[in-house]
Amino acid sequence: MLPTRTLGTQGLTVSALGLGLMGMSHAYGSPEERDERESIATIHRAIELGCTFLDTAEVYGPYANEELLARALRTLPGGRDRVVIATKFGFRIENGAIAGVDSRPARIREAVEGSLRRLRTDRIDLLYQHRVDPAVPIEDVVGTMADLVREGKARFLGLSEAGEDTIRRAHAVHPISALQSEYSLWERNLEPRIIPLLRERGIGLVPFAPLGRGFLTGEVKRAEEYPDDDFRRNDPRYQGENFDANVRAASAVRELAAQKGATAAQIALAWLLHRGDDLAPIPGTKRVARLEENVAAADVRLTGDEVAALDAALAAERIAGPRYGAQQMAMVDR
Repeated sequence: MLPTRTLGTQGLTVSALGLGLMGMSHAYGSPEERDERESIATIHRAIELGCTFLDTAEVYGPYANEELLARALRTLPGGRDRVVIATKFGFRIENGAIAGVDSRPARIREAVEGSLRRLRTDRIDLLYQHRVDPAVPIEDVVGTMADLVREGKARFLGLSEAGEDTIRRAHAVHPISALQSEYSLWERNLEPRIIPLLRERGIGLVPFAPLGRGFLTGEVKRAEEYPDDDFRRNDPRYQGENFDANVRAASAVRELAAQKGATAAQIALAWLLHRGDDLAPIPGTKRVARLEENVAAADVRLTGDEVAALDAALAAERIAGPRYGAQQMAMVDR
């Protein structure tokens, strides 16, 4: 069974590794590749292994991912009470697509009521603002979220991809238990300023894309080989010369994995788990076999020399291309 970790200082306890559910309904692979039975089996197996921190969002699908999670929990005895559900609001959704951000208080309430209905639950364990809305003061956003805590509709609060000023101002209104942001061996932008701030304020970190959207596993293709609706088709790090440079950098992960009798994914996750007890990565998968591989990363031990070698091989200057295209990067509050 996976050990647990505490995020923040408000009492939020989660499994050391969570499960990102997005790819079961959204962003990765073509719709034809998605198998609801396998996805539900993966959620059930995660819970059996103690991987009970389950991450979804209103926008995944949109809406379909929360509904999928509800179906999975409904078919598992006591399922809802065995898990920590994290979901997110903050995008404006029009005609089934993202049409900008929207964190007006009335919209937050509308989104949360929708999530509760789709999840078939009376409370959200960890409620995130998915992206900062520059048109709405963060004090108003967190004030509304705090009201939802007082009403029992949310238990703990989080932010996603928020910057330093936003984190400080939000935390002054109501304690923030976790920041969700991209962090991995090949995306280290949080280290200079964000992680020190989180630790100063007692806020946990939930790294998403901990496997570099699959790149760190070594089982990747060039951008143009993915379906049109797959996120990686437009990922700058999967394109052209960037792809070639990043394959070379990531080879260090595969080489260490071979030496230790592990997989590249396990090495990448083990590296994250060694960064501190105040973070809980959420690798995503829609396959039982991949889930079991990821959970086993908790048993992989890295020496100081091994960590240093990985740090050097995947230093920021060795990674080619930004982590998002310009449009998506504009939504990151940094």
